[in-house]
Amino acid sequence: MNKQLTPAALVALKDALTNIYWYKRDLKSFLLNSLPTNIQIHNIDWALTKREIISTIIDKLAQKQYTEILLKLAQDICQFNNFEHLAHIDNSAEKIRLAKNSVNHLKQFIVPYQDAQQAEELRKEWKKVAEEKRQIFKNYQEELLSLKQEFYSLATSQDNQQRGFKLENLMNRLFVLNDLDPKASFKVVGQQIDGAFTLDGTEFLFEAKWVKSPINNSDLAIFKEKVKSKLENTLGLFLSIDGFSEDGINASQSSDKVMILMDGSDLMAVLEERISFIDLINRKKQIASREGRIYVPYSKMGV
Repeated sequence: MNKQLTPAALVALKDALTNIYWYKRDLKSFLLNSLPTNIQIHNIDWALTKREIISTIIDKLAQKQYTEILLKLAQDICQFNNFEHLAHIDNSAEKIRLAKNSVNHLKQFIVPYQDAQQAEELRKEWKKVAEEKRQIFKNYQEELLSLKQEFYSLATSQDNQQRGFKLENLMNRLFVLNDLDPKASFKVVGQQIDGAFTLDGTEFLFEAKWVKSPINNSDLAIFKEKVKSKLENTLGLFLSIDGFSEDGINASQSSDKVMILMDGSDLMAVLEERISFIDLINRKKQIASREGRIYVPYSKMGV
């Protein structure tokens, strides 16, 4: 905070600092603890009166525009609420009253500075958070663009096996991008699982295929059994770039609806930022729960 303390605030600071301590040694100890180490007070003539010593220190700090140091010193003084160290001094009641009054008087000047300082710190924090959000969004968009370019490259590949493997990797990166705690391809009890991720407390098993024809009932039935062999809150997400056969869809959603289906147009909607991956899955899950339809492409969702 660059705003300088007013002359009246500096006078109040001097008065409070003069009155809260009776002995110079106590004053010196307080200053050594409150002021930063680069502020030298040992070379001051401590044979001067207490008020002269304090005026010398405060005036030098003000001349050098050490506002933050002065404000920190004032804030330390404003925290005083126990004046028992003055109780054993002659005329202690009057000295305690004077110390309390001078501290309270100083607070009237310092509180606005504290409020302004807090407002400035809050503004800086908001700016920092906003910048972090912008950077996160920028990184998200850059990674999404990279995934889209990779997907376009895969679309021209003639190596079906390699294309399928790279599709799994692409989707795993998409899961990571959306903070879905993914697990890459793994085997369990003889089952090959292309991947898994967690969304809103639901565990999803993932299967991806990129073949030249729609996925039929046999592939869907195998994946369905994989999902059913897991805990009840487990769902399946089957991605087929070229879609699904009508008989496969009907058979899979006739009973035990444990998966939702996603095709290449859905993936393109995500990569082109028409809908986020999380929103897409949540919308598909909602439709499956409410209407019993496990395959509704993005273009038919009405979003």
